Formats: sequence, C-alpha cells, structure tokens
Amino acid sequence: MKHYLAITGLVTAMACTAPDDDVYRSYFGEAGSLVDGGSFGHASMQNHLAMTGQADHVIDLANRFASEVPSTVNFAFDSAALDEEARNALREQARWIKQFPEVRFRVYGHTDAVGPDAYNKALGMRRAQAVVGFLVSQGISRSRLEAVASFGATQPLVVTQGRERRNRRTVTEVTGFVQSHPDIMDGKYAAVVYREFVNSARPATTVRLTGAVTELDN
Repeated sequence: MKHYLAITGLVTAMACTAPDDDVYRSYFGEAGSLVDGGSFGHASMQNHLAMTGQADHVIDLANRFASEVPSTVNFAFDSAALDEEARNALREQARWIKQFPEVRFRVYGHTDAVGPDAYNKALGMRRAQAVVGFLVSQGISRSRLEAVASFGATQPLVVTQGRERRNRRTVTEVTGFVQSHPDIMDGKYAAVVYREFVNSARPATTVRLTGAVTELDN
C-alpha cells in the first residue's frame, strides 16, 4: 500500500510540474517560448482536418503565413481602433491572403488584464471584428475570414496585471482550406502550401533614363 501511494504521489507531482505542459509554459515560461504547433480552433475542426489529410498542410501553411507577414497587430488601451502601424501590418496580411485564395483564416482578439472579464471579452471581439473589416476593405472575401473566440485577458503574451500593449492584440491564423475551391476538391493541398508568394501588389521601383532626365516609376 505504501509503494502504491508513493507511486501515485510521484505521478501526480510529475503531472503538475511537467515542463511540456503547454498551459504551464504559456503562463510561466519566457514570453514567446511557447510556439503554436497548429493546435488552434475547436476539436471537431481538428478531427476533420486529420481525417481528410489536411492537418499537416494547414500547419505548414500557418507557419508560412506567420513567418512571411506580421500576423499580430496591437491596440491602444481600451480601444479597437486600428492605428497606422496596425493598418500597414494588415495590408501585408491582405497581400498574402489574396495570393492564396484557397485558404481560410480566423482572427483572435486579446486584451490586457485591466478591467472586468466580460468587458475584456467583448473588447477582444471588437478588435477581431475591426481587423476582419479592414481585410474585407482590402478586397478579401468575408466568407474566408472569421472573427471568433475572443480570449479577452486569458492568454497574455506578457504575464502582468497592468497595462501591457503587447497583450492588447489580434492574431490572424490559417485555419483551413476553402472546400469548394477547385484545387482543394482535387486534393492539391501541397501545391497550395508550396506555392511561391510573390508580393505582386507592390512592384519594385524601376528607373528609366530618357536623355538627360531620370524618371522614377513607383
């Protein structure tokens, strides 16, 4: 009986202090140390992706998006207004999204820890909706964008009870494929993932020499 109790206590202690516990590390590890492995969204979506062979491709595409464009924008205290820095980041997101028309996205809204939970959840949702609205204004179909699951102050990037701009943010993530798209109906997931991203909305500046006059084309 003593051996049984000792083993049980050891297992319990290991479970409580396991360094690989995502929740433990996200709150008590160094900010940024917890990397999203693609486990976003609800369980039924994950099951569907796994059963249809999409899961690995979605994760690869999500990692591409996060590495090639800024996926996070920040907000002023108690505000859902997009400043110029946020709009510039979202223009980068829009350029990327336009060149991958087979892909769907979600925007998650977050706040810092100041204020009541219910108010923060509503504020986080307004921030997510503001981002979706701006992306739509850039020519992205609203059917490919979803403002959902505001986390309020429950998933801070920096653990603090005070005002923290880095916690007042939205995060845009790849969540899956548009099932009605011809490429996806043919199962060409890998072709989408490894397509070259060409920043076609911003052509490079060229120089033309005409006699003694130099012209700049922007």
